[in-house]
Amino acid sequence: MEQSLLEELYVGEKLSAHEIALRLRCSDNKVNYWLARYVIPKRSISDAIYARSNPTGDPFKVKIPASAADFFLLGMGLGLYWGEGNKRNLTAVRVGNTDPDLIKIFVKFLEEMYGVEKRKFRFWLQVFSDMNPQAALRFWTRALKVPASKFGKITITPARGAGTYREKTKHGVVTVYVSNTKLRNLLVGEIEKLKVIR
Repeated sequence: MEQSLLEELYVGEKLSAHEIALRLRCSDNKVNYWLARYVIPKRSISDAIYARSNPTGDPFKVKIPASAADFFLLGMGLGLYWGEGNKRNLTAVRVGNTDPDLIKIFVKFLEEMYGVEKRKFRFWLQVFSDMNPQAALRFWTRALKVPASKFGKITITPARGAGTYREKTKHGVVTVYVSNTKLRNLLVGEIEKLKVIR
């Protein structure tokens, strides 16, 4: 099995060893033998799944900051993810808040600094049981300028006591998320770099 052909199929076209075996009418073992022989690194299962889910490559593109505005937006977005994001979720980038302006800034950060397309964004609304869910949804769709179809099922939780927190959450809490493990890991990696700054 020629190395150039194997590299073209496995690395270039991102076919799995099994798919290559089917195309070349040979066994999976033979493909795996030659991958090892030519020292072509095997993809992990998660990498293989990611490649299959994104056949044209990453659905985002990292922008190198070129202006003061870029650097400001990058710092703002990373700060919001660091402070308000759900880093425990390993497969998506998620930020939740009661402030629509904060959500809009984070969306702008992902669009401009990471090239995430509008169609990739999804939203989740959580309201208390003493709120009108549809009124809250209307508020958020207007504030964020996104259709209701971008929102998943509204989550209703038991109402809490009165206080300043109730005023802040009168329209519920919205979480914006983009499902992409690699993007999530990139952002977490950038935050880890920031942690060493003294």
